[in-house]
Amino acid sequence: MPRGTRHIETGTFRRNHFGFVLEMDGGGFWELEFRPMRGASRYLDQRVTVEGIRLGFNLLEVVRIKRDEDEWLPEQNWKVWFNRWRKR
Repeated sequence: MPRGTRHIETGTFRRNHFGFVLEMDGGGFWELEFRPMRGASRYLDQRVTVEGIRLGFNLLEVVRIKRDEDEWLPEQNWKVWFNRWRKR
């Protein structure tokens, strides 16, 4: 999969020596990069769904995150974020 592709992944949100990671059910993990990082720790050790852009082999820049059973918040608009990200 090339860099810059959009991914939606579900797993367990954890912190390890890489920083924040999303542990996948079948094994393996995604390293997660947040901008800004406020509030990310409230999801620790919970099942979450993460939407992000692939920056490297197993690195995702998080666009939005939610608990697995919750709905996406309406103000978390994918297109607005992506256009900001593309202009960097």
